[in-house]
Amino acid sequence: MTVHAETISYCARRLKALSDPTRWAIVAALADGPRLLADLQTELQIEQTLLSHHLKVLRDEELVVSMREGRLLRCRLADDVTLPAGRRGIDLGCCRLELN
Repeated sequence: MTVHAETISYCARRLKALSDPTRWAIVAALADGPRLLADLQTELQIEQTLLSHHLKVLRDEELVVSMREGRLLRCRLADDVTLPAGRRGIDLGCCRLELN
């Protein structure tokens, strides 16, 4: 099996985005389902500006999707990274990371 450089680069960028402990904590929280930005901030105990920065990195790598609900912002894992029902983790396209 030949792995193309483009695939390796794609996967490396996604893994790099997840290598930060705060971003991994965001993904772990969203693996349980969508969350309001304010709820994520409270749950993870980080400032809103820092949370927004980390969410931008995750959105740029298409791992997380954000939706406006009036003045509120709801975040969830992107559809293509969600594992099948009953399994908790993400599918990066090149590998799967499961949360215990």
